[in-house]
Amino acid sequence: MMDLQGTSDLAFTLQIKSAQMANSQQKQEGQAVLQLLEAAAPAPSGSSGYNVNTYA
Repeated sequence: MMDLQGTSDLAFTLQIKSAQMANSQQKQEGQAVLQLLEAAAPAPSGSSGYNVNTYA
């Protein structure tokens, strides 16, 4: 017979692990976006501002 408390503990542990992995994935994607934005940003020249191509 299966221990219901053990099953509940396992399900909770898996939910926590899943949330941690999702959070880690979001952080990695955020860092990748920042790197892309920094790489795409033109070098500042005076006070002309920045133009970002949003149609890429």
